Amino acid sequence: MARTATIVRETSESKVELSLNLDGTGKTDIDTSVPFYNHMMTALGKHSLIDLKIKATGDTDIDAHHTVEDIAIVFGEALKQALGDKRGIRRFADATVPLDEALAKAVVDIAGRPYCVCTGEPEGFEYCMIGGHFTGSLVRHVMESIAMHAGICLHLHVISGRDPHHIAEAEFKALARALRFAIEPDPRVDGIPSTKGAL
Repeated sequence: MARTATIVRETSESKVELSLNLDGTGKTDIDTSVPFYNHMMTALGKHSLIDLKIKATGDTDIDAHHTVEDIAIVFGEALKQALGDKRGIRRFADATVPLDEALAKAVVDIAGRPYCVCTGEPEGFEYCMIGGHFTGSLVRHVMESIAMHAGICLHLHVISGRDPHHIAEAEFKALARALRFAIEPDPRVDGIPSTKGAL
């Protein structure tokens, strides 16, 4: 069965059209209307091997926050939908990714229970403006929104970093690599990987 999803979400603040294929090759077509977020979501698709198409518009004349948040919500919902009952997946995975001086680690559990812990971002990172539109605080908010709407447990830790661009990109790439391995089929798993019989 194809592990795909397409979702359209429209509010007074944004319109998001998103489709994904969990068994893709990392092909992306991203237009979030927020340039740095385009870069991050392209990296997320590329390094997770999730084919990802996003077309979004919103009230970015006010702030990028609404559009960025709504895309993360829709991505999480699409991920949950495409995973179905999670039969045969690896479920747990982690990845540590460097980008020059920055180093980030992501650990995921496709558990059906949403939780997000983000630690280690340097003091003041949340106030940094990256690419002219994207504040550092949005990284954590994106991760929380994805985790909550996908129903996954995510621990994300910045081990080191100085440049805000590098830190954010390492975080997104670490999530991508962890997701890649957590959602892929495990040939040794028969059924749902939980002692409860459900995820």
